[in-house]
Amino acid sequence: MTLTIPFDNSYARLPDAFYTRLRPEPVRAPRLIAFNEDLARLLRIDPGELSDMAEAFAGNALPEGAEPLAQLYSGHQFGQYNPQLGDGRALLLGEVVDRDGTRRDIQLKGSGRTPYSRMGDGRAWLGPVLREYVVSEAMHALGILTTRALAAVETGETVLREGPMPGAVLTRVAASHLRVGTFQVFAARGDIASLKRLTAYAIARHYPDADGPMGLLRAVRDAQARLIAQWMAVGFIHGVMNTDNCAISGETIDYGPCAFMDSYHPNTVYSSIDRTGRYAYSNQPDIAVWNLAQFATALIQQMDDREAAVEEATEIVHAMPDLLQAEWLARFRAKLGLRDAQDGDQALIADLLIRMAANRADFTNTFRALGTDAARDQFIDPAAYESWAEGWAARTAQEPGASGRIRAANPAFIPRNHRIEQMIDAALDGDEAPFHRLCAVLARPYDDQPEHADLTRPPKEDEIVAATFCGT
Repeated sequence: MTLTIPFDNSYARLPDAFYTRLRPEPVRAPRLIAFNEDLARLLRIDPGELSDMAEAFAGNALPEGAEPLAQLYSGHQFGQYNPQLGDGRALLLGEVVDRDGTRRDIQLKGSGRTPYSRMGDGRAWLGPVLREYVVSEAMHALGILTTRALAAVETGETVLREGPMPGAVLTRVAASHLRVGTFQVFAARGDIASLKRLTAYAIARHYPDADGPMGLLRAVRDAQARLIAQWMAVGFIHGVMNTDNCAISGETIDYGPCAFMDSYHPNTVYSSIDRTGRYAYSNQPDIAVWNLAQFATALIQQMDDREAAVEEATEIVHAMPDLLQAEWLARFRAKLGLRDAQDGDQALIADLLIRMAANRADFTNTFRALGTDAARDQFIDPAAYESWAEGWAARTAQEPGASGRIRAANPAFIPRNHRIEQMIDAALDGDEAPFHRLCAVLARPYDDQPEHADLTRPPKEDEIVAATFCGT
């Protein structure tokens, strides 16, 4: 095999209680759809022959040094605790230390059954694989911490979902796949030795300056506060913020029924499985705090002085809403082109959002076009924008250069739901050009790219995607 990956697998050196070792299930006829050359260079991967990449990233042939394993974790799913989850259709091939000195996981997603698959087939179909490839790479280009896509492979086999679908495997890269649920499973089992080992490993890998379990809790709190504020600033809705989908690295992980808002409304929900709106756009900050509380509960189990630990953890968690609000305000202030903080900024932002919701204004296009007629045109009642813009213009007049800051803070392009669905439909018909076009355009989301201006258009009435699905 000419494909060379410089593996150095620290997680595989942890005790067997953390995972199950097994190989991917081979597929019939792997075909490479996409390979992320820029990411491969960062990871110091020598790609070799196309045929070798297809075989390796489908799981048919393991590169030298790979130690595939399915990771164990549990988690709260829609508020209900499930005592054992784990990688039900994914395998960690191993880790590399990239050119920047960062240790990163390389994982196959859709590689077959594991002991944690429950009733699932362990496979993925083409649509969710292409969706995650496009959206995760778009998030990276937007400057938001995220898992990334290294490769997508079609398997030549069929999987059954709503009907027969072409199978596919995604190769995903992450700073790690450690989740809040990874800690929860050992805490719930009373396996304090493993919990302590995991805590020490997480600190060494992600937050070496953290002082013990409570230091780790603070670091994860701060990382999650930054991440959720970034989601809010681009209108991103994760869709399944379960604790097993909450990465302690502060990365966005597990792109299932995720979506970017078109028309702004704080209660927007796309996920077909979120029937109560638990993970609606506006609820994401509160859910992040709830998830952190579950993380704190797990970490406390290893502490000798539980009473003092509970008091300290409570203080840490209770500080998160204010941190989130500060992060949110900083990003939305930048979206308005504002540099310096003033007392009335939050009211100015809130007033615009209220008017946007009432007028079904497009979230991305409104902010990108602030100060132009194009922003006014997003509103059903243009006067609603005009009256707000008078106060905003007076505020920005105090800070020259607002237009440049607006362009730097507000993307022109996002992975719009209807374009994702059109891309998937085309791929199912054998046309992968829309997929490759989205990847190329979304790699430069802050550039105007007038030749691709059609991708900035909100959906027409018959193009609206009302629900998104996780693909399992």
